[in-house]
Amino acid sequence: MLRGTVLTHQRRCGKPNCRCASGEQHEEVILSYSQAGRARSVRLPAELIELVRAATERYRQAREQLEATGNAGLETLVANLKRRG
Repeated sequence: MLRGTVLTHQRRCGKPNCRCASGEQHEEVILSYSQAGRARSVRLPAELIELVRAATERYRQAREQLEATGNAGLETLVANLKRRG
C-alpha cells in the first residue's frame, strides 16, 4: 500500500540542442505525494510503474473503506443519541 498518485510528467530540460527545444518534451512517470505539507515526487523506473500504480490503488480503496466505516459509525451514534433525547 502506498500513498500518492502516479502521473506522467512532461518537461523541458533546457539544453539548446535537445529535442525538447523544438517542442517535443521529455516524458517521465512519477509518484507524486505530499510530505510535511510540501509536494514531492520521485521518478519511477519502467519496471516499477505498474507495481506502484497497484499499491496506490490499494491505498485509495482502503481510505474509501475507512471513510465509509467511519461515516456508518457516525450515523449510528447520531441515530442513538436522537432516540435517547
